[in-house]
Amino acid sequence: MNSLLKSIEIIEAVSEHQPVGVGELAKLLEMPKSSVQRVLMTFQEAGWLRQASGEITRWEISPRVISVRPNALKGGALQKAAREPMQDLCNAVNETVHLSIPDGTNAMVLVEEIECKQFVRTAYKIGDVSPFHATANGLALLAFMNEGQIATILNRDLKKYGDRTINDPALIREEIERIRARGYSMNLGQYRHAIYAIGAPVFDASGIVVASVCISMPESRFEEGRIGEWAGAVMNAASQISRGRGHG
Repeated sequence: MNSLLKSIEIIEAVSEHQPVGVGELAKLLEMPKSSVQRVLMTFQEAGWLRQASGEITRWEISPRVISVRPNALKGGALQKAAREPMQDLCNAVNETVHLSIPDGTNAMVLVEEIECKQFVRTAYKIGDVSPFHATANGLALLAFMNEGQIATILNRDLKKYGDRTINDPALIREEIERIRARGYSMNLGQYRHAIYAIGAPVFDASGIVVASVCISMPESRFEEGRIGEWAGAVMNAASQISRGRGHG
């Protein structure tokens, strides 16, 4: 049992400090490096941990760990509050609608999706993870997090997913201010090539941002002249979900 508890401590430490090296973990947990390394390798074989990219070996949580979360949440209060507004939004704009939640400050996790009836459409799997800085859902939530959380996310080495990805913290902060002012976020091919999205935050009863909802579409259907219409529909859906969560 003691060995199992130590293994759980290691995976929790990786989650909190990722990406993190074996030496740092050993110091944090006051354990031999050899013991920590064995546990890390075991979790890697099981698919729960992975080695982060870079010259120095550092460890991070794999999407498999995060993807367990939506199964536990399925049918929960958030999904119940979101289901009808998401369906109404999908019907109104005929584009796929996504609902995502944060996994702490690690990533966004897709927990609900309603696909549109378009022949060409965007679609992801429940449990898929995505970054805060390069997605509509991530930016919508990032803009309303507290300063400590924002700093934690922006102080990382932010990945570029393509030429349009903004990974300069100063520029992201400028975008955060724009999102706060207008109430919605935009992703114009910053994460996936030729995939555009518009998102808005969802708040709980105490006014804390807990999720975000967005519509996504292929670039071929994006019309700049419809941004206001689409954004209004997304913000309305987010507001309805928030009210279902007791906010407002």
